[in-house]
Amino acid sequence: MTAFPRRRPSIDLNDLKRPAACQGHRGFVTNSILIVDDSTLIRRLLRTWIEHDTDWQVCGEAENGEVALEKVKELHPDIVILDLQMPVMNGLEAARKISHLAPNTAMVMFTMHSCEDLLKDAHAAGIRDVVSKDDRLSEHLGAALKNACVRP
Repeated sequence: MTAFPRRRPSIDLNDLKRPAACQGHRGFVTNSILIVDDSTLIRRLLRTWIEHDTDWQVCGEAENGEVALEKVKELHPDIVILDLQMPVMNGLEAARKISHLAPNTAMVMFTMHSCEDLLKDAHAAGIRDVVSKDDRLSEHLGAALKNACVRP
């Protein structure tokens, strides 16, 4: 019998940084999402929809942009869903800071506002897509999250 050398499994160091709360129910790491909105109701709605109807996992929530920065440092989410208008620090300012702090973290803005200028400002801040809260959640936000998962 010939003995074959054992191969070491390859390890992605990025996966080691993710907290256990962001691992899927099958044991593999899913796309982790941080929800940032000043409305508790909106955060609960998004969490329920994400965890019930998708393969993603919510790893945290924040009520404003300042708290979001701390959560990004702590949780290392793959995607951040940001509201535009929030107390302490708005979504655009938070996005600019998150872009510098965690450049590989994708961002999607989920807001009541929509206009061409907001879209330009959002893209300039590093946000990949802007989704209106008036849109159908499952169609538009789901598509935006899938697109955010694709690294440019």
